[in-house]
Amino acid sequence: MSVFSRFTDIINANINSLLEKAEDPEKIIRLMIQEMEDTLVEIRSSAAKCIADRKEQRRYLEFLEREQEGWAKRAELAVRQGREDLARAALAEKQALADEVEQTQRETKMLDEQLEKFNSDITQLQSKLNDAKTRQRSIVIRHKTAHTQLAARKHIHDDKIDEMLFRFENAERRIDRVEAQGESLDMGRRKGLAEEIAGLEDDDRVEDALAALKAKVDKSDKADKSDKADKPAKEK
Repeated sequence: MSVFSRFTDIINANINSLLEKAEDPEKIIRLMIQEMEDTLVEIRSSAAKCIADRKEQRRYLEFLEREQEGWAKRAELAVRQGREDLARAALAEKQALADEVEQTQRETKMLDEQLEKFNSDITQLQSKLNDAKTRQRSIVIRHKTAHTQLAARKHIHDDKIDEMLFRFENAERRIDRVEAQGESLDMGRRKGLAEEIAGLEDDDRVEDALAALKAKVDKSDKADKSDKADKPAKEK
């Protein structure tokens, strides 16, 4: 259940309870504002945790990239020493790290998207809270005026109650819209497909990487030999 959904349920339950006891609207507005403030604190707390998780993921991503570079260097050294078995094993480790990097990048992107949703939720709820506080002052004045009129005009008591209920229904509809916006942000999120054949291509990728590395090393060695052969000729 989203925080907006929980917030709306609490508000509705408390409003109904107060209305049954014929409590004044000032108490209801104060309750609504208190619930909105508590919900805002909860969302900010969740956003802070999301930020911390994202920082941790980015540090882990940097670590994986460093490890991946280290295995690439080990594989190249093994090829130079004629140890294709070690080079193949090093490239396998490098490829496993590359897969982990991709997964970590996807998870980091999900955290970024979640943080954007939190930011949107906070902005919307803060706006609603500011509006509620502004309306609270007006409602307090109107309520006092209504009590003064009620003392002299008992015959319109029912009309006043209907008006009050109508205002509460409008507030409830506004909260429903906030809830719908919050819940709609979670719609359409799809989990990644299960990588059913992920391991089948590992050997081919390692062999291709080994062939490319051998070609690179061979080309580099030939270039070094060519430079050494040209150098005495230039000196003559």
